[in-house]
Amino acid sequence: MKYQIIIFFKLSILLLFTIPTFAQDKPRARDLGIPFNGETGKFNAITDVPGVEVGYSTIIRGKGKWEAGKGPVRTGVTVVLPRGKKSRSSFAAGYFIFNGDGETTGLPYLKDYGRSRFAIGITNTNSVGVVRDAIGEYSFRAFSNKKSPFDFSFGLPIVGETWDGGLNDINGYHVKKENVFQAIETAKSGKIEEGNIGGGTGMMCYFFKCGTGTSSRTAEVGGVKYTVGAIVQANFGRRDNLMIAGVPVGKEIKGFYPDFKQTQDGSIIVIIGTDAPLTSSQLNLVARRVTLGIARTGTIGTNSSGDIFIAFSTARGSYDEKTKIVTEKSLDRSFLDPIFKATVESTEEAIINAMIAAEDMEGVNGNKVFAIPHDQVKMILKKYNRLNDAK
Repeated sequence: MKYQIIIFFKLSILLLFTIPTFAQDKPRARDLGIPFNGETGKFNAITDVPGVEVGYSTIIRGKGKWEAGKGPVRTGVTVVLPRGKKSRSSFAAGYFIFNGDGETTGLPYLKDYGRSRFAIGITNTNSVGVVRDAIGEYSFRAFSNKKSPFDFSFGLPIVGETWDGGLNDINGYHVKKENVFQAIETAKSGKIEEGNIGGGTGMMCYFFKCGTGTSSRTAEVGGVKYTVGAIVQANFGRRDNLMIAGVPVGKEIKGFYPDFKQTQDGSIIVIIGTDAPLTSSQLNLVARRVTLGIARTGTIGTNSSGDIFIAFSTARGSYDEKTKIVTEKSLDRSFLDPIFKATVESTEEAIINAMIAAEDMEGVNGNKVFAIPHDQVKMILKKYNRLNDAK
């Protein structure tokens, strides 16, 4: 109880300086009539996977001239909790590095042991350390019995990043551990926010404002229906390469370029969750398919883009205390194609959702990035006979 009171006090102070996260009705890609394949879950989000919670802390302060250490600030943190905030039980996980110009902690353990615990974090490049430490500290305080100095409830948290220095005072280190605690404490299932939110606050992709996006698909294997969900922090891609629903939208859109020089693209972190019973090696294969979903949006995978993907399964095994045997089920590898398909489709839509939900943002030195113009997107898709007129 003492810890909960401390956290509440800190969050009360913190909320004076951060933007609270409430459910808002922002348009999503399907609302514009953009067509996608596959059947979604109820919320078309990674939180359609039972037990998964997502939380954000969004930090927006100041405007105008950049002043190191003071702002303007346009950043935040996103946390994904595969088993929710009240559980530290391990889950099977895998990963794939498409291009390594980026950072994600916890991968050595994941590579050798194929499992992780508690929260997965996403933030800006310079805040990976503080987010990793804060997730570990929260986990220790929440789950340790505090009876031994050898307790390792801190764990080896997974935290990835993308760079938001075009809009954010990234070298000011404005993400604090209290922001991470806030994201964890407010994490929820159901409908979640997209666009300029959490770790995605200051991000852009394909030279439009972007950030956080999510989507989900159902996949049937052996007569059982599973859910696959994706959440992305998108900060990658060049304008001319952008494809939406197979249409070269980036080449067709007029205007709306950032009003400051942008010479290279950034990175993307994608987290895939599923309730399908999969081994770590199978989840490595799932994470690899994320690349195909990103490719559908047009990127060529440029040199400066850090593209790192995590996949996890919430399916549970059993443990025999007497024999020390862990028993887990997994799908036959010959029947994983529906899971792969769901991964590709949900990744693609999550990226487009991140763009559609994002709004214009002005940051350091008045740098401005514009949201993708919805009216032009609809007009271009209609030109190519790809607009879902029912919308």
